[in-house]
Amino acid sequence: MVFRSISPKLQAALGPAARIVIDNRAGAGGTVGTASAAKATPDGYTLIAATTTTIASAQAVYPKLGYDPNALVPIGLLGTTPFVLVTAPGFPGRTPAEFIAHAKAHPGTINYASIGNGSASHLVAELFKQRAGVEMTHVPYRGAGPAQTDLMAGQVQVLFDNPTALVQQVRAGRMQALAITEPSAVFQDLPTFAAAGMQGFRPELWYGLMAPAATPEPVIQRLHAALSRVLEDREVRADLLARGVAPVAGTPQAFAQRIRADIALWGGIARAVGAKVE
Repeated sequence: MVFRSISPKLQAALGPAARIVIDNRAGAGGTVGTASAAKATPDGYTLIAATTTTIASAQAVYPKLGYDPNALVPIGLLGTTPFVLVTAPGFPGRTPAEFIAHAKAHPGTINYASIGNGSASHLVAELFKQRAGVEMTHVPYRGAGPAQTDLMAGQVQVLFDNPTALVQQVRAGRMQALAITEPSAVFQDLPTFAAAGMQGFRPELWYGLMAPAATPEPVIQRLHAALSRVLEDREVRADLLARGVAPVAGTPQAFAQRIRADIALWGGIARAVGAKVE
């Protein structure tokens, strides 16, 4: 939905001859569509809706990926969304510090849900375990709905997910939000982990545009310029913020640097915990 929301403005920014068609090829966490686009003719007419999971952690999570994320050409970052730590209603602790203290005092008693093995919610929880020095048992689900249902029922105690996926249930009192990795318009009153005393825990999910390798540099620059203009549009920014996405512009080079850093981070975590999707 994030990419669909910018497509009309991006089409307009590219000129009257441009026509954007979104080819949503589901499967394997978005990697099926990414693999198809990565093998397209590098002429600028096929772009890749890239995310942290399809690019940064995919190599480690999917042994038969079918494409090399390092070979794709970055066009530009579109935006980022943070992660929210929520717990089951009535779970002890209303701050990260209280949660960590409870987890350390009761080792082996906390189960955390994820929306799937190797998913962003899985890897973020594992990063939290490393940084906080706590033990939690992973319980993977097939999607956000079942994970949230069991969290609200107290079958699992913890979940990390994006703000828009959680806000309605939190406001209804069906789950407790403890902290967020970065500020968000969706959870304006929720403290960040840094403000709550847990410095350095700032993982985000990012969205960006990429192109097949060997796409000519002038084409990349034209696409990047159009994307940058779109991200300055007031309506686009308001729409993204309402979806829990902070608009973030930047050069292709800066995007490439972020991708390399996240491949090392998320790929390392996925390999360390054996997160595989066959």
